[in-house]
Amino acid sequence: YIDVIKDPVFILSLKNNLFLIVVCLIGQLGLAFLFAFMLNSRHVRLKGLHRTMSYFPAVLSAVVVGFIWSFIYDYNYGFINAFLRLIGQGDKAQAWLGNDKMVMALAAIPLIWQYIGYYMIIIMSAMSSVDPQIFEMAEIDGASGWKKAVYITLPLIKNTLIVCVTLCIAGNMKIFDLIYSLTGGGPGNASSVMAMYAYKTSFLSYKMGYGSAMSIVILVISLIVVGGSQLIMNHFTKEEA
Repeated sequence: YIDVIKDPVFILSLKNNLFLIVVCLIGQLGLAFLFAFMLNSRHVRLKGLHRTMSYFPAVLSAVVVGFIWSFIYDYNYGFINAFLRLIGQGDKAQAWLGNDKMVMALAAIPLIWQYIGYYMIIIMSAMSSVDPQIFEMAEIDGASGWKKAVYITLPLIKNTLIVCVTLCIAGNMKIFDLIYSLTGGGPGNASSVMAMYAYKTSFLSYKMGYGSAMSIVILVISLIVVGGSQLIMNHFTKEEA
């Protein structure tokens, strides 16, 4: 266990997991709340189509999503490099997933894209339980769209948001399949995450004992992170009450 804690690759993997948690809390939940609030408006048409299109990525396998986005990032045939060449910026084309400084940010994009619709549906279901008269009274008092979102909608659905935050943190602590299919942990170990490093240690390097110890450490860290987030959110909820 001491070797696991001192392992530089494991520490890097932990940092990558924490990076994904922060980015996805902002990207997944932030955009999901924004889209849910917009679709909850009376003025939006074709709500069913928008909900279906937003939720569609969530039904795809993480492996499929990884392969789709690896093709988008591909140096020779990828959409990004093709677009750069089309607008005369071909000199800026690069092997995007081979850039160790950008790879985690690039890996977070498909992760956010896949789960926006999932959290949007959860948030919309919570919004649908709010009495519409509350929003009508707010509009009569002159509340604008963003004020209704921040001062009315958020407090009324805070319990649902706490559940979404917990799911988001837990999901990113155990992330494996998308990263494995997208980057394989590369270049080097730049995009390695804890579950992937434990898998490689156990089943590719055949260090079963070390891999088992690593899995226990991952479990403990996950419990601390999820439990700590619960305590923080409950603390702020009680203060508001």
